[in-house]
Formats: sequence, structure tokens, C-alpha cells
Amino acid sequence: MGALFGYYAAADDEDAIRAVFREDGRPMGTGYDSFVVKGIDPVVDLLPAEALVTGRTADVIEADPRHGHLVGMAGDGEVVSVSLTDSFCDSLARLDRKRLSEVARSWSASGVFSKQADPNGLTGFLKDLAALAEKASVRGQRLYCWVCL
Repeated sequence: MGALFGYYAAADDEDAIRAVFREDGRPMGTGYDSFVVKGIDPVVDLLPAEALVTGRTADVIEADPRHGHLVGMAGDGEVVSVSLTDSFCDSLARLDRKRLSEVARSWSASGVFSKQADPNGLTGFLKDLAALAEKASVRGQRLYCWVCL
């Protein structure tokens, strides 16, 4: 089936854990602003997009303690939750939406995907992530991603 990636906003790391590792039996992300995709890993696949949006180099992004920071893990890693950088969230929230298709085209050609990624699909993903970032920014929240194998 492949991995599922749930991008979501939460107040902080503890809140992010509550969003994913539910004690109420409800699905991950219930009650949180979120969306689910296949095939866009927040640590590896999203790195070129973050560089394009923030203007930071891959090395600087990877050195950011929030980049892919493990927030929580269930079992042997069947489900993990990681953070996205605050710089990416802030930059994406402020980015002119007209630039998203340009970012998607460059991202699709970055070589990070095993096969040629559809720029239109990546534009749609970036629109969803930008909308999530904008809401998070207004509410003083951070961005996270849960991964379910």
C-alpha cells in the first residue's frame, strides 16, 4: 500500500503527540487542521521545496533542529510524527500563491523523486500546505507530519 503522510498543525510538540497518538480511539489528526497524501516524505522529498520557498540551502535546513525532529513514535516505527521547520512554515504562509506552480515545477525537476513528479500534483500539495501554514501562523502553531507505514 505504501506510506501515508499526514501534514497537520499543532500548538507545540506535546499537542502534536496528542494529535497522532490518540487515547480516545479517534483517527490520527481528528480535530486538527490537516490533510493526508502519499509519496511526499517531510524530511527527504520536501527538502528541495523548502529550499526553494525559504531561500535557505539544504545544509542549513538539515542543520535546523526542527527539520524532521522526531516528536513521537508508536511501536517499532509503524507511526512516527516529525516537525517541519518554523522557517518553512513562516515563509510558506507569506509566499505569494502565484509562485506555487513555479516552485512545484522546480521541485519536480530537483531529482528527489524516483520518477518524474507531476508539477500539477505538487502545486496542489503546496497549495494545501501553504493554506495549513497560513492558518498555523495566524494561530501561533507549528507544522508537523505523521507517517504511517
